[in-house]
Amino acid sequence: MSASTPPAISPLAPASFPSLPNIAGVRLGAVAAGIRYRGRHDLMAAVLDPGTTIAGVFTRSKAPGAPIVWCREILHTGTARAIIVNSGNANVFTGKVGRAAVVDTAARVASVLGCASDQVYISSTGVIGEILPVDRVLSAVPDLIASVSAEGWTTAARAIMTTDTFPKGATRTARIDGITVTINGFAKGSGMIAPDMATMLGYVFTDAALAAPVLQSLLRAGSERSFNAITVDSDTSTSDTVLLAATGKAGNAPITRPNDPRLRDFRRKLDSLLLDLAQQVVRDGEGAEKFVEIRVTGAKSIRAARKIGMTIGNSPLVKTALAASDANWGRIVAAVGRSGEEVDRDRLTVKIGGVVIATEGGLVPGYDETPVAAHMRGREILIEVDIGIGRGKSTVWTCDLTHRYIDINGSYRS
Repeated sequence: MSASTPPAISPLAPASFPSLPNIAGVRLGAVAAGIRYRGRHDLMAAVLDPGTTIAGVFTRSKAPGAPIVWCREILHTGTARAIIVNSGNANVFTGKVGRAAVVDTAARVASVLGCASDQVYISSTGVIGEILPVDRVLSAVPDLIASVSAEGWTTAARAIMTTDTFPKGATRTARIDGITVTINGFAKGSGMIAPDMATMLGYVFTDAALAAPVLQSLLRAGSERSFNAITVDSDTSTSDTVLLAATGKAGNAPITRPNDPRLRDFRRKLDSLLLDLAQQVVRDGEGAEKFVEIRVTGAKSIRAARKIGMTIGNSPLVKTALAASDANWGRIVAAVGRSGEEVDRDRLTVKIGGVVIATEGGLVPGYDETPVAAHMRGREILIEVDIGIGRGKSTVWTCDLTHRYIDINGSYRS
C-alpha cells in the first residue's frame, strides 16, 4: 500500500464513525502538512482551555520515540493546553534531531497559543528511523491552530490514521453529583499492536472537573482492562500513547481523590469507552477478517489468566487456523501449554463457540465438529479455556492472521 493509496475498509468496521458531541473547552482540527501522505490531513491539534488537567500512559518499549520522552517529562505538570499529532513519521530512533523537532514544535505551538511549552503534548506515528520534516510541521502550525473547532472530532480522528482503514471514536455520558458529564475519545491503530501501557495512539477528553492524579489513576486502571488486553500481531510500538484530558467545564465539584465514591459512574463509563476504542483497534487489525474474544478462567491468578490468553491470541498457528476457519483446537491447547503458567492438563477445558471440545485431558466423547466449524466461518469468534486450578480469569481480544497482513507490512515504506 503506497502512502497515497487508501486501504479497503475492514469487514469488521462499525457502520460509521459515531457522532461525538461538543465538549466545552476542547477544539480540534487538522491540516495537510505533507509529512508523508499526499492529499490528506496528517497533522492534528486538540486545543484545550486553560485549567485543563491531563494524564497519560505510554509504551514501555526501551526504544521509545522522542515524543514519548517529551510527554513523560512534562506529565508531572498535570496541565495541558494542546495535543499535537502527526501521522506518517514516528520520529523514533532519530537522535538529537528528533528531540529538537519535538522541542521546536512545542515552542511554536506555545507561541501561537500564548502558553508554556510544557503544556503542549506531542505524538508521532508512522515509519520508524526517518527524520521528521519538522520545517513542514512548524510552517503548518498557524493554519493548524486556526483550523480548530468544537466540531472537529472526525477530522482529527482521520488525521492520525496510518494503515488504519477507518477512524475510531466513542462517546459516553456519566453522572457526577447529579450533573451530566461527557466523555469523548478517538484512537488509531491497526498493526504493531501488542500494547504495554497503552495502544498505538488514543486521546480521550471530558468536561468533568477531575484532578490530574485522579485522571492518572483512572487511565492506568482502565488501560489495563482494555488497551493492554488486545493484540493484533504481538509487536509493541515505540510510540504507544493514551492521553486523558479534563477541562472541568461541566460544573461538578472538583474531585481530587482517586477513591472518591462520586467517581463510580464515571469510572464505569470511561472503562466502557476505552474498551470500545481498544476493540475497534482489533477490528481494524491489518488484514483482519475475524474478531476473536478469548476468555480464560480457572487460572492460578488474574496475571496468569492474562498471560495464557495473550499466548493464545499471539500464536501464529492459532491465528492462521482462525483465518482458515479451521477448528484446530489442538493449537489452542499447545499455546496454553507454552504460556509458562501453571496448567493441569487433565483439568483443562476448551470451548469454541460455546461448544465443549476437550476436557479432562482429552476430546469429549462423541464430539461433533459441525457446529464448531460453522462458528469458525463467522466474523465473531469466541474461544473459552478453563484451566481448572484457581479463580483467576481474564479476557483478551485479537484477530486472525491473513496473507493481507504480509502484503500491508511488506510494502509499508513504499
